Amino acid sequence: MSSVIRISSSDVIGTMDKNNRPAAYCNDGDTVIFETKDCSDGAVSPDGTRDQTPGKFVGNPATGPLYVNGAEPGDILEVKIISLKTGKLGFMGPGKRVNVFGLVEADYPVRIFDVSDGQVRIGGHVFPADPMIGVIGVAPAGEGIDTFTPAAHGGNMDCTRIREGAAVYFPVSAPGALLAMGDLHAAMGDGEVSWYGLEIPGEVTVQVRVIKGKTLRWPVVVDGKTLAVIASAKTTDECCVLATEQLYDILTSRGWDRTEALYLMSMKCDLRVCQIVDPNMTVRAEISTEYLQPKN
Repeated sequence: MSSVIRISSSDVIGTMDKNNRPAAYCNDGDTVIFETKDCSDGAVSPDGTRDQTPGKFVGNPATGPLYVNGAEPGDILEVKIISLKTGKLGFMGPGKRVNVFGLVEADYPVRIFDVSDGQVRIGGHVFPADPMIGVIGVAPAGEGIDTFTPAAHGGNMDCTRIREGAAVYFPVSAPGALLAMGDLHAAMGDGEVSWYGLEIPGEVTVQVRVIKGKTLRWPVVVDGKTLAVIASAKTTDECCVLATEQLYDILTSRGWDRTEALYLMSMKCDLRVCQIVDPNMTVRAEISTEYLQPKN
């Protein structure tokens, strides 16, 4: 029988690393609750001030890591997001930086948003919050990677499809996988063009399963009827190549003729930017799950 495990937001890391001490252990099929801090590690107060004390806070903290018994290098870790709850107050800013287009320089003060009723208000507009997970991943195979940087292990992918109801699949590169997550957003558009989503603490409930006999090069998310391969690299061009290559491999492994798989992708695969503001860019290649296998 599976059990429910809770990991406190006091257990956070700033680097995803195979040498990290596990915050908790679980078995295949267990349900785990991750309490998460916002990307400032709580440095931003409800009044909009930010504590600048050096060394006091973890940058972009991820709760964990979770050691999954039985997960070994070469496996796949499935993470089903059962629920995603956010806190009442989120923030955007602060800082002064050139925007992603390199054209406009502006001051970005801290702004606090009250989303306690599930709504976001800005400029007289009101729209529903749409929570997602910015940072989620496992330990990489080699040196540790900070939680600001996305790569093949996942990390700071900022993919809007990683939300309640979705399932995310990671290539396991270290014993136990060492799953960690954080950096929730109450709202964020694809691209995260100001360097911030609506940053907010929260609580994520997941179920983890180990898949033996299969492997991945890049994380995959299945959200409703859409499968997306998420790739990160120094340029969006590189990301596009890496994501489409793995999607092509998925299709051919499921019975598609190589030529027809290429034709299908050109007709039905969409390339979408996840984020363009981190040390690596992130792009996803997505397709409807109805096309994962041919019918003939």
